[in-house]
Amino acid sequence: MKLKNETYDILKWIAQIFLPALTIFVGAVGVAVGFKQTDLIVIIMTAFDTFLGTILGISTKNYNSEREV
Repeated sequence: MKLKNETYDILKWIAQIFLPALTIFVGAVGVAVGFKQTDLIVIIMTAFDTFLGTILGISTKNYNSEREV
């Protein structure tokens, strides 16, 4: 599957900037208000961000490999 540059850039921003910041925010606010499921939510968000980052990394590797040929 090939991504358009704009789609890739948006997903990269989400994976590198938005999700890590949102995860920290959710963790801090969740603890501050005493939400019992904060740890579970932060773990799920971190796992999703790791998954997205891995997929984007593979996409970048494949794209660069195609350009070298």
